Amino acid sequence: RKQATGYSTSSSDEEFESKPSLTHRAKRALRKRRKLEKETKQLIKQEELKRLHKAQAVQRQLEELEERQRALEIFGVELERELRGEADSGTKDENQMLHEWFELVMEKNKLMRYESELLIIAQELELEDHQSRLEQKLREKMAIDDSLKDEMDLNEEDEI
Repeated sequence: RKQATGYSTSSSDEEFESKPSLTHRAKRALRKRRKLEKETKQLIKQEELKRLHKAQAVQRQLEELEERQRALEIFGVELERELRGEADSGTKDENQMLHEWFELVMEKNKLMRYESELLIIAQELELEDHQSRLEQKLREKMAIDDSLKDEMDLNEEDEI
């Protein structure tokens, strides 16, 4: 009996020791997963901040561009009046005024192209932000065990 009890005790000791090691592995895996999730969230936040700063820079450039376009428009109106003879042109001759007018038109076209580029960049930023939100939402949906999801959840996950 002593030997059987000793054997039984040692067997249960081994079993008891193996459970904590499994628990330890599970805890370690859980810590690793949480750490990875935390790092992922930090990266997502950094990307969002970069997009935000870029969007703010684009917005400032658009505002500056709008001011420059207004100034060119005012100058263009005055120049057209002078060309039509409605305003006093002073010492300027017609050729010089036409040259200034064509340069003004070229500058205005250049600003319009630049504005289009800025609007495309802004749209790209919006799309990147939307994509990031969808990826985050998908991660959250996929983190839930499939056995806990109903058909609507599965359809929504597929749609994302």
